[in-house]
Formats: sequence, C-alpha cells, structure tokens
Amino acid sequence: MTFGFAPSAATSLSRPADSANRPARMLELDEWADAGIPLLRNPREVVSGLHSRHRPKPATAVVAVLDHAERLIASASFTPRAAPVDGWEFRNALLAHLRRVIPHDLRRRTPVRTAVLLYCREGDERWTEEDGAWMWGLRDACTLHGLRCGAYITLTHGGWQVLGEGRGGRRPSSGSPPADLSETVLEAASSLVRGGGGGVEPLRHTAAR
Repeated sequence: MTFGFAPSAATSLSRPADSANRPARMLELDEWADAGIPLLRNPREVVSGLHSRHRPKPATAVVAVLDHAERLIASASFTPRAAPVDGWEFRNALLAHLRRVIPHDLRRRTPVRTAVLLYCREGDERWTEEDGAWMWGLRDACTLHGLRCGAYITLTHGGWQVLGEGRGGRRPSSGSPPADLSETVLEAASSLVRGGGGGVEPLRHTAAR
C-alpha cells in the first residue's frame, strides 16, 4: 500500500515549507498505522451516520464515542478556531467537547468505549500535517478522558478515507447531501439484529458551533 503526502492548506498558509517549522505535536502516517488503532467493523455505516447527524462542511471536526458493539452513544461537531496547526490546540478542543457529551472513564482499568474522529476538509485523501496534528490530539484527548483511541477519518470532495488503513469510499463526501437519518438508524438497527447485539443506547450529540 502506498500513501501520498500533501501539505495541508492551513500549514502552507501559516508557516514556510521548512521542515524545522513543522508542528511538533503531530503523528506521521506510519506512526499512526503502527499505533494499534482498533479497526472499525463497518466504517461506511459510522461515516454515514455522522454525516447525516452533523452535516459537516469543510473545516468541521466530528468526534464520536462508540461502545463495545460499535454503537454510537455520543458525538459533537465543531469548527476549530483559526490558528496555526497544532496538536495541542486540537487536543484541547476535542477534550472540551468530549467532556460536554459524555462522562470520562478514568476510573476504569482499561477503556471500554472508543472515540473516533471525522474531519471534513479541502484537498484530497492524502495525509497532511494537519491530519497528523489531529491524530496527535485525538490520541492525547482519549488518554485524558479514559477512552480508547479509534479511527481518524477524513471527508473530502472525493469521499471518505480511514487514514492508515486504506479503506474508504466515494459517498458520503464533503459535497454530497446527507442521507435521511432514519435510514441510517434503521440500517444500524438491522445490523444489530443480524449480529445479535442489544438495544440501542440513547445518543447524545451536539451540533457544530
């Protein structure tokens, strides 16, 4: 599998293309791929559900918490403030929104819930320094909130991509209309019936601000 590299728009505008000025709090793609991030069983279903609920536009982040059966139990969407790309800032934003939608699991010896991040942005599916900063921020926010660090997904004009895994699809994309939420809920419920899962837990989420 070959992964490309593209400089992020935010990075190219805010700093010169000097490697010494690259953000320190970021993860390279190979570091992320080797970090043991749990695979999503049905990434298309997760992406479609988040796209329907939050309808993200470019520069919108959607952080979601999944239970052990990969059911969505909480989510929040937001647009990070305009600032130089930095994993520390992204970590703080993610942690603030996680605290608003779900209690922490720090008292547990091992995490039982997983946080995933969907970031809608311009450009193509290739990894950028901005993606690396979001990866760093997601991993650190999960540690501080007692969650497992899950997948990092980009949503662009060309479709969605689970970075570090090579899985993706054309729809939904940043420009496609969201599917009816009732359809995604019914699809998720039918998959639970097929898999013998329990009832769907109440979902808490906040819209983008």
